[in-house]
Amino acid sequence: MTSLIAGVITFIFTAILTIAGVGAAFILIPVFIALNINIHVAMATALLLNAIAMTFASYQFYKDKLIMWEVALPILAVATALSPLGAWTSQFLDRNILLLLFTAFLIFAGSMMLFYKPKVSDKQHSKKTRIISGVAVGSLAGFLGGLLGVGGGNFIVPVLVWMGYDPKKSSATTSFIVIFSSLSGFFGHASMGSINVELLTFTASGSAAGALAGAWLMSKKLEQRQVKAVIGIVLYAIAIKMAWGLL
Repeated sequence: MTSLIAGVITFIFTAILTIAGVGAAFILIPVFIALNINIHVAMATALLLNAIAMTFASYQFYKDKLIMWEVALPILAVATALSPLGAWTSQFLDRNILLLLFTAFLIFAGSMMLFYKPKVSDKQHSKKTRIISGVAVGSLAGFLGGLLGVGGGNFIVPVLVWMGYDPKKSSATTSFIVIFSSLSGFFGHASMGSINVELLTFTASGSAAGALAGAWLMSKKLEQRQVKAVIGIVLYAIAIKMAWGLL
């Protein structure tokens, strides 16, 4: 029964968060723990579900030509390289203060998604500009993600939109990147806890179905301003969750 409930919850949150391109692990982990699932199993499962969901979503986004490859690949390469540096630097800084600053950033970014209207059109970005954007955003996401121990996708989407990229393409591009960051986290947590096959079966089904539903809604049904609104609300939700944890 617990696995079935977890599967339904996974479907709902994955469908919503796929639109924002950030993955559902940050919500699924506390939900799984509340269902009395072992913390290491919960974390490993949620991160694997992130990878599964974003793989299905990215396939849909690829067909709809929403992934900006000139941006995605530099972000992925640079973020992967700088994440360990951020993790190493974190030992010299107060993590609570960093998380408080990150929470403030999320509130700012969420407000920007809801109220800010970029003046630059996505079509005005040349291939060279996209590559440079990818390197710059990848540096920020990789270092800060490693520093704070949080997903870099939380940085990538709002920064790309702020730089004038199409919100749909920003979300789709970030979804592709989340696949690899989630798999990296999964292998780390999987070594500390076994995987519950029944739980994974139900939640993986919910994750795949939710990702396809969310990707379809984002690419076919929602307008740019609606996608921005969803991203903004999700960023607010992450900020509230982090603030609650700090309290």
